[in-house]
Amino acid sequence: MAGKKLTCLDCGQVNRVPDERLSEGPKCGTCGAALMPAKPVEVDLATLKKAAATDEVPLIVDFWAPWCGPCRMMAPEFSKAADALRGFARLIKINTEDHPGAGQGYGIRGIPTMIAFQGGRERKRQSGAMPAAQIVSWAKSG
Repeated sequence: MAGKKLTCLDCGQVNRVPDERLSEGPKCGTCGAALMPAKPVEVDLATLKKAAATDEVPLIVDFWAPWCGPCRMMAPEFSKAADALRGFARLIKINTEDHPGAGQGYGIRGIPTMIAFQGGRERKRQSGAMPAAQIVSWAKSG
């Protein structure tokens, strides 16, 4: 069966979704949660690690903290980008204050930082706040 593997961001179950259904709002076969949500999903470190290692569609991670002004400014732009990238990539957020191991484990030196994962590997990273159009362009490039 062809398709892409996606980790459910709610229950952690790995699902296989046919390519043609990625933009049709697929749901987890175990818990029913959206697998390609139109808004970024806040995750914990364990979910991030599993999704980064397993997902076969681009996974864009925003490493942020609530005290960070640029992070708060970028949050609505990241949400707009998530909607624009629906069916192509999943956008998730991890709070580095609540999950300090995330920042350390992924070598985050400054926030906000975005990392794109696909097929179990880090593909690229970008630090600094960006508008939605630039996030979309960055996610789709190379």
